[in-house]
Amino acid sequence: MSRFVLGDCLSVMPTYPAGAVDFILTDPPYLVNFRDRAGRAIANDVRDDWLAPAVAQMYRVLKPDAFCLSFYGWSKVDAFFAAWKAAGFRVVGHLVFTKSYTSKAGFLGYAHESAYLLAKGRPAEPAQPLRDVLPWQYTGNRHHPTEKPVTCLRPLIESFTRPNDIVLDPFAGSGSTCVAAAEAGRRYIGIELLPEYHAAGMRRLAALKSGLAA
Repeated sequence: MSRFVLGDCLSVMPTYPAGAVDFILTDPPYLVNFRDRAGRAIANDVRDDWLAPAVAQMYRVLKPDAFCLSFYGWSKVDAFFAAWKAAGFRVVGHLVFTKSYTSKAGFLGYAHESAYLLAKGRPAEPAQPLRDVLPWQYTGNRHHPTEKPVTCLRPLIESFTRPNDIVLDPFAGSGSTCVAAAEAGRRYIGIELLPEYHAAGMRRLAALKSGLAA
């Protein structure tokens, strides 16, 4: 049932039945109008009118007593918290991924990524919980301007799911979550709005099936 869909998650997710997925792992736009050095941008990274409807759909399609793990923009955390709580999610954990490099400097040198663990209902705790501070591996952002490393995503998937579970990423970018899920023996549904990143993800998934580096 694995699939990587080109489209708007606000149009795609309503076509899925309630309680259809076992885990959500996603890296939505941070609402900061990000552009990398090459000028690459991310869809819907300026306005936030999509955020609450998207999170509401994420909550609907997630099974009862299951987890959603979402990266977020720290400077817009109030908007993310409002959307998560309005949808019904309960915040149960926070993860920090430490970088060996500084990705940006301003008032501080930014050397970490972070994500919140959200619960729908009362999911069981993992048998061996991950530490909430984990290392980060630089991807080079070859496929996407904010590409998350598969090596960091796979342990998250393995901790909060079982083999053959369905992992959803409604903001899939170049498909890192899908690649990590496939490597972990899970099914996946990825949704990406921009054709260039969707095409990159399709190439990565095809390479994975062929036994090549993704």
